Amino acid sequence: MSAPGRRRTAVQRAGLLLCWSLGLAMVTAGVEALFQPGAAWWSLAWPAPWCLTPAAALAWGVLRLREKGRGRPPGDGHNDLPAEDWDQAA
Repeated sequence: MSAPGRRRTAVQRAGLLLCWSLGLAMVTAGVEALFQPGAAWWSLAWPAPWCLTPAAALAWGVLRLREKGRGRPPGDGHNDLPAEDWDQAA
């Protein structure tokens, strides 16, 4: 989790959306497989996270490429690696 008072970047928010949508998609698929709910709205609700996941992955990928293209490490500048070693650390 981020430090208190630190703002999340767009890349971090897109990554969180990706993780949560994929997790929710797995949970709804499990519910569908085990319980087969008969509610009318369920046939629209359970595939929704699966549709959101590729969109979130694409958004995260584009934002991450933009961040990497700027040539500076992400975050607020409190890194323990020098800038020239940042690319090698990953």
